[in-house]
Amino acid sequence: MTTETNTATAAGTWKLGDLVVNRIGFGAMRLTQNGPAFQPGVAPSDRRRAIGVLRRAVDLGVNHIDTAAFYFSPLRSANELINQALAPYPDDLVITTKVGPGRDPSGAWLPHATPAQLRGQVEENLRQLGRDHLDVVNLRIVGTDPIAERFGALAELRNAGLIRHLGLSNVQPHHLAEARAIAPVVCVQNRYGIGEDDTFLRSCGELGVAFVPFYAIAGAGRERGATGADSAEVLAVARAHGASAAQVRLAWTLHQGAHVLAIPGTGDPEHLVANVAAGVLRLSAADLSVLDSAV
Repeated sequence: MTTETNTATAAGTWKLGDLVVNRIGFGAMRLTQNGPAFQPGVAPSDRRRAIGVLRRAVDLGVNHIDTAAFYFSPLRSANELINQALAPYPDDLVITTKVGPGRDPSGAWLPHATPAQLRGQVEENLRQLGRDHLDVVNLRIVGTDPIAERFGALAELRNAGLIRHLGLSNVQPHHLAEARAIAPVVCVQNRYGIGEDDTFLRSCGELGVAFVPFYAIAGAGRERGATGADSAEVLAVARAHGASAAQVRLAWTLHQGAHVLAIPGTGDPEHLVANVAAGVLRLSAADLSVLDSAV
């Protein structure tokens, strides 16, 4: 399952607005630290290795990278690693970033940006990535409060040419409806994996909006990564296919709809190859039934 010939093209493509991406992408959150993301006392990642992982991802056909200016450790910034590794960027590479949250230089989380502060966050992403515009910007939120004012501020930056397409992260269905009344939404990035409710995922598909799960591999481990406590159902399907539990989780995610994209993240070159290879894993109806019964 983890051979070098497996590429991100195997799982098919989807359009984020007018941008075509392979459905297996790459999440940059884990590039900056060796271990749990955003945790104090965790050693910074090896810079050369992180750059190598990014370049290898592109070699394997990955053309969708998810990042954020708040992905950093004391010595590493995910955006600047992406810039150093991949600039000048391939013409087909789509970089999606997030705004809303912020962190001070010590790593402590700041209150979410106001509409007036969002432009500064967009400009910081532009500076770090070395771009004159951002392909996709997701407004990430916490809570259930209305988002019209904040999303409207990003829509103005889109009209000004700083942003090409807009998306949402960590939202509820009413947020998507609120945003779509202001400007087109190309993607929703939410937590999702085996055993979780798929109602929102299905409704996004009906609207032609990409659904991009995070923690699809980690599950309950979240920022800590996979816990190692995979269910018997996942392990049984993995054994049947000669695959890892992580690959089965990724393949199951991709089987949930053509509009579902995967952005597994890693700083390990071997894990990268395995993650991309999950795109060629075809699960049968019986496999899917077994996995759908897992928690």
